[in-house]
Amino acid sequence: MAEYAVGVGREFVGGHMQIGEVADRTGLSLRTIRYYEEVGLAVPSARSQGGFRLYTEPDVDRLQVIKRMKPLGFQLEEMRELLTILDALSATEDDDRDKHLDRLAQFHTTAEERCEELRAQLRIAEDFAGTLRAHLPNS
Repeated sequence: MAEYAVGVGREFVGGHMQIGEVADRTGLSLRTIRYYEEVGLAVPSARSQGGFRLYTEPDVDRLQVIKRMKPLGFQLEEMRELLTILDALSATEDDDRDKHLDRLAQFHTTAEERCEELRAQLRIAEDFAGTLRAHLPNS
């Protein structure tokens, strides 16, 4: 799996983390991480002899990408497509590099548009909170 430079890495014994550590680092629930595995978005790199899921830094980075896409309303298929593109672009050989870069640019544009929509919604919500505050005594 590809690396998605999203923060400073830490050293782990054997280079692997168990699901609880991954949950702590990503802010995702154990159930959510397992769900992303079930749908094929983020499969752990290994399993321990006891069957515990073992994750690497790139696995955590992948989960962070998924987590950041969720509030922007990206669907599972879109997440899968973007992760596939990122994997391909990080590969040493990518015969479809230009096509992948074009699609990545489309994802970027969509993300920017959705961020602007969220900013507009936040402005409306803040205006509403201000309206309510104005009706409170001692405000």
